[in-house]
Amino acid sequence: MSVHWGPDAAGPLAQRQAALVDALVAGGPAPPGFDAADLDATRRALLRKRAREAAAQWPLLAASYGDRWPSVFAEHRAGHGPVGALRDGWDVARAVTGLPPGAAAELAGREAAWRYDGRRSPRPRRWRRLLGRVRRGR
Repeated sequence: MSVHWGPDAAGPLAQRQAALVDALVAGGPAPPGFDAADLDATRRALLRKRAREAAAQWPLLAASYGDRWPSVFAEHRAGHGPVGALRDGWDVARAVTGLPPGAAAELAGREAAWRYDGRRSPRPRRWRRLLGRVRRGR
């Protein structure tokens, strides 16, 4: 018996699973056979979970909005697939106009220390890498 892995391994099942994931996290349409209200409730729950995770990476940003944080997060990240808590929060911070002072300072600190182009994972800026080497004695 041979086992095949990959996107075509399960044929229609893999396609249905991909459609469901797309509907839940990337704003895709509800796949046939799924209740739209149930999908919407699950989608909102997943966004709240992502908002909590982003708040752990961006505490000043989240605290700046208090109880409104989950809705601010959802406003900017709904329809976008998850890219990790750090990047999700970074994308929200960049998208919000008129950031509160604490959030603006947090974003400025990240922007000074890291390079992030919105597509790839953040990377330390060159001076930060060099400073790390100096501290390690290399």
